[in-house]
Amino acid sequence: MSELTTAARPYAKAVFEMAQDAGVLPQWSAQLAAMSAVVAAEGSASLLSHPRMTKEQKAQAFADIAGSAIDAQGGNLLKVLADNDRFVLLPEIATLFEQFKAEAEGAVDAEITSAMEMTDDQQQAIAAALQKRLGREVKLVTKIDPSLMGGAIIRAGDLVIDGSIQSRLKDMKAALAR
Repeated sequence: MSELTTAARPYAKAVFEMAQDAGVLPQWSAQLAAMSAVVAAEGSASLLSHPRMTKEQKAQAFADIAGSAIDAQGGNLLKVLADNDRFVLLPEIATLFEQFKAEAEGAVDAEITSAMEMTDDQQQAIAAALQKRLGREVKLVTKIDPSLMGGAIIRAGDLVIDGSIQSRLKDMKAALAR
């Protein structure tokens, strides 16, 4: 777990709980995505860390850039982040928020990294197997990494299943070295 994740978790948890209680999870997903886009935009880092701007001015500049994509509560989050010089955490806050949201909705995001393109049938079979194992709806994201040589690596929350040929070769090499 990275330092950013550790620092972002309390913010994400607080925003999630507030949004869940108010029944506005989709709106906060959109707001956090917009805020993350502002942080990622070219030139935003220099603006948001400008030494001559007060924390209030930074929060207001951020809100002005985001425009109608954020509401008053989003503006309050920006003020809190500005007070603590934590704008850099926004992408991680958004990611954690989406994880909390998926868990609350009974879903889990699963990432499949495979050596080559997977067919729809293969993806559906993996999703069904994960759904059975985890007892939750599974949303798949696929990536291709030719360095795996074959097989796949599946990540769903804390679960990691490494069925890549590269991993098997490393295991065989370790066994032969004993």
